[in-house]
This record gives sequence, C-alpha cells and structure tokens, in this order.
Amino acid sequence: MADSTYYKPEDLGKFGSITEMNKELGDKFFEYYGKVFEEGALTAREKSLMALAVSHAVQCPYCIDAYTNDGLKRGITETEMMEAVHVAGAIRGGASLVHGVQMMNIIKKKTM
Repeated sequence: MADSTYYKPEDLGKFGSITEMNKELGDKFFEYYGKVFEEGALTAREKSLMALAVSHAVQCPYCIDAYTNDGLKRGITETEMMEAVHVAGAIRGGASLVHGVQMMNIIKKKTM
C-alpha cells in the first residue's frame, strides 16, 4: 500500500544519518550547522525564531517541527511564532509580487 504522505514526522529523527553515504561532507555540514546556532550576536532564542520563519518560507515540514519544538523549549510564545510566520509570508508574497515588475517591463517594452 502506498504511503499517504511523503512527509513522515519520525524521519526527522533520522537527520543525523545523512552522514552514512558521505561521512566527510555530512560531518562538515553538522559542524557548520552547530556553529551557526551557537550564541553570538544573536541569541539562541532569536536564531530559533528566525529558523522557524525560514522553515515556513522554504516550506520544510521537518524544520517547522524542529523549530516549533525548539522555540517552545526556549520560551517563544505562540504569538511570537505566528508573527514570525506572518513575516515569512509577507516576504515570500512580496518576492512573488516584485517579480511582477519584470512582467510590467516586458509589457511596456512590447506595447510601446
């Protein structure tokens, strides 16, 4: 029987296994990933909220699960999370709309 969905929440727990087929690159990725989320100019809480917003923009269900849970552990409220999701939606929508300028440029060039 075919799976009803491509996304399986339990697969998030298998993320670390991506090193199996290329240990060197997998290890380098996880080293980088770990460094990115260390405290720096931004707090781990701020980075988690940013990651949640980006997760929605790139539509990664695994990332959404991971950073919703991470955010809850870090005390990020549901209001803050939803506001971040709206920021992602506004940026994503704006990116689509701004490409309308390209369409308008072509129309103006062809009709003038």
